[in-house]
Amino acid sequence: MSARLSRGVHSVAGQVFALQAVIVLLLITAAALALVFQARFDSQRDARNRSLAAAEAFAHAPGLPEALMSHDPTAVLQPLAEAARRASGLDFIAVMDLRGVRYTDSRPELIGKRASDISRAVAGESFTQVFKGQPSDAVRAVVPVRNADGEVIGLVGTGIEVENVSHAVEGQLPLLVGATAGGLLLGTAGAALVSRRLLHQTRGLGAAEMTRMNEHHEAVLHAVREGVLIIGNDQRLILVNDEARRLLDLPQDAEERHVGDLGLDPRTTELLASGRVVTDHVHLAGDRLLAVNVRPTMAYAGRPAGRVVTLRDSTELASVSGRAEVARSRLQLLYDAGVRIGTTLDVARTAEELSEVAVPRFADYVTVELLEPVLRGDEPSRGGVYTEMRRAAISGIRSDSPLQPVGDLIRFEVPTAPMAAALDAGHAVLAADLNAAMGWRAQDSQGTRVALEYGLHSLISVPLQARGVVLGMANFWRADTPEPFDGEDLSFAEELGARAAVSIDNARRFTREHAMAVTLQRSLLPRVLPDQSAVDVAYRYLPAKAGVGGDWFDVIQLPGARVALVVGDVVGHGVHAAATMGRLRTAVHNFSTLDLPPDELLGHLDELINRIDQDEAGGAGTADGTADGNGNGSGGGADEAEADGRAGRASSVTGATCLYAVYDPVSGRCRMASAGHPGPALIRPDGRVEFPEMPAGIPLGVGGMPFEAVEFELPEGSRLVLFTDGLVEDRDRDFDTGLRLLAETLSRPGRSPDQACSDVLATMLFPVPSDDIALLVADTRRLGADRIAEWEVPVEHSAVSRVRNAGSAQLVEWGLEDIAFTAELILSELVTNAIRYGSAPVGVRLIRDRSLICEVSDGSSTSPHLRYAATTDEGGRGLFLVAQYAERWGTRYTDRGKVIWAELPLTGGAEPQPPAPLDLDALEDLAW
Repeated sequence: MSARLSRGVHSVAGQVFALQAVIVLLLITAAALALVFQARFDSQRDARNRSLAAAEAFAHAPGLPEALMSHDPTAVLQPLAEAARRASGLDFIAVMDLRGVRYTDSRPELIGKRASDISRAVAGESFTQVFKGQPSDAVRAVVPVRNADGEVIGLVGTGIEVENVSHAVEGQLPLLVGATAGGLLLGTAGAALVSRRLLHQTRGLGAAEMTRMNEHHEAVLHAVREGVLIIGNDQRLILVNDEARRLLDLPQDAEERHVGDLGLDPRTTELLASGRVVTDHVHLAGDRLLAVNVRPTMAYAGRPAGRVVTLRDSTELASVSGRAEVARSRLQLLYDAGVRIGTTLDVARTAEELSEVAVPRFADYVTVELLEPVLRGDEPSRGGVYTEMRRAAISGIRSDSPLQPVGDLIRFEVPTAPMAAALDAGHAVLAADLNAAMGWRAQDSQGTRVALEYGLHSLISVPLQARGVVLGMANFWRADTPEPFDGEDLSFAEELGARAAVSIDNARRFTREHAMAVTLQRSLLPRVLPDQSAVDVAYRYLPAKAGVGGDWFDVIQLPGARVALVVGDVVGHGVHAAATMGRLRTAVHNFSTLDLPPDELLGHLDELINRIDQDEAGGAGTADGTADGNGNGSGGGADEAEADGRAGRASSVTGATCLYAVYDPVSGRCRMASAGHPGPALIRPDGRVEFPEMPAGIPLGVGGMPFEAVEFELPEGSRLVLFTDGLVEDRDRDFDTGLRLLAETLSRPGRSPDQACSDVLATMLFPVPSDDIALLVADTRRLGADRIAEWEVPVEHSAVSRVRNAGSAQLVEWGLEDIAFTAELILSELVTNAIRYGSAPVGVRLIRDRSLICEVSDGSSTSPHLRYAATTDEGGRGLFLVAQYAERWGTRYTDRGKVIWAELPLTGGAEPQPPAPLDLDALEDLAW
């Protein structure tokens, strides 16, 4: 305990406390003495003022001159003087003659005695003084008394004894002492708090110990041969030692200055200001090669965090610093080439990226020439002599180079020229001095002379090869850089060319596949839409820039003047997606011939896709199993087997979407169903844009859930817009935002479907769409009542002739007399068999559209079949006759039966003419 106390007393904190306590004591003592003297001075001044005031007042009192001239002044003035003394609180009031003899006094024994030192008052001057002498020390005032003529006839002396003045001062001493004690206490407590904090911060160290510590700190900081800098988070230099000043050539006032204001080179400034952690980073600062370490510091005791930078001089490595820097820059350039070359999968752009990445860090100018098949995406021929290529890219430090521009045909006709020699040898060729490259000069004497005059003096030609196939040539030129290319540059150029060749080959293969996919996609999409009267249709299809997808659309003419509108989307991109789209479109066409409702059609399509996926998955599994069983496949290696497995898995169709809508222009009703596809946009005749609520259907191939259809009536002049999600959705725009933008675009009135397609794409199209876009705009039409004729048919054979006659009359009214015979024949057969084999109700409808449509409906679901009747059969030829005379015919099922329909052309030119007129009444007896 004593040791701890002794350490505290002898510590810097203890010494500071003692010093502060002494200073506080001295200051408070001085302040107390000053207050005492000030109080004494104030008391004397107050006594002077009171004495003078009382003397002046008594000397000018009325009747005083007369009393002085009376025969007994003492008798008159003594009572008055005593009364005035007591009233004023003075110790005495003395009235004297000009000799100083007292007429009155507070002490009667002094009356008649002479006062001293009154000469100034006798001379007519009033004064105050501190009188010391008999009868006592006092603060007195002496004032002359004048008569009416102004002559001094007496004196008045007043005063307060010094002893009483001291008593007044002593009365203030308790207050002074209390204030002094309080100040001393507060000062000591403050010193104690300061000393305690100082003790904590200095850890109880004494002055000698802190001095030694500081000396050690200074010795370590400034004597070591390693630069040390401490930089705050505000980028200001907090501390720097002598070695760091020397290495970085810092000014003497560098501390507290911003790093950017120290006059360092930009690379060094960036390194110090970046704040990144580095370890033994080799940094070239001026002519010194420094090993730099940067570490963060933690916030401590209220100080902000920062970082410590240490610098170690490695100038002795100056002989290799140039090579190290070149090697570092080359590695960085190779890294940048890997990142920047091949970003677009476009052959021409990839060639441009190769030329751009090498200028100006490696060459002053770079040209890239490619074979013509490579630019088209085709496979170049293997082997052979390449004598010409197409210039695909050129980059340089200036734009006025003498080299041939992009698009020119470059010929390599001189075998000794660097380009031809490199192609022949299959590796890079160096022409360090173009003045001595006679083969290059002989190839184009005029062009090479201009190039030499321009300043081109060194060249490296690198053949671009991938998978053993030459794709083109890269040429690296130097003009403004005085150093020619050397052997190390040759190796680097070859490495750079090899990496670029792989990217160019990938772009070429992608270009080929993309072109194939686009060709396949466009061949599988509708080229010409069918002629129909139900809708006025316009469409757009745009493949994705990154690869053709599986978006598709279709317009299918259905019986009864109806039309089916279809859009779909197949997951994935490329040839497989395009081929899968073609399979789906074909399947939809086939199912549509059955005239199924939309929900049933999607159900059949879903079942078909499940069967396809199962079959192809089984085939892919077999292929994989074979490859695994053979170890590495049939001579193709494990990589090929794995690729085959991936190809098998990629062929799955699961996840495709489809929207199928059927519009009937007779009733104006539209029925649609969706398999995971976005619903359509509906634009009302008044311009309102709606997105009808669609039942949530699952994508095709998922299975397990039935599809649900929705039906609604469309007013004449309505517009349906079907689209794929690539139109409204992308990585930069969500689906709901896209729908709002599409609704705003579609709400513009007065535009045809084709104009609407153009406006939608102009508004909605992304700069680089990541998915295909299929857009279908259909304006709905209604067939007028004058183009439709309907009859209800009683279930009796006699009704057949009435229907035939009514139909013939309607055809005459429509001006279709040329096809009346054929129509009557078909109506007779269809109505006869509906009565004979069907069930009520039976109805007939004739529709005049682009063809004449005859429909006979009944309540039975029995399906008729076309067959050949034997010569001995009594019936069975009716449907055969219908098939022969109709352009096409078929059956569709309804909720309450079926409809058998037949279509006839509106002119009779193609109508087969029987050899002799047929008896239509006799035909009624023919059976199916």
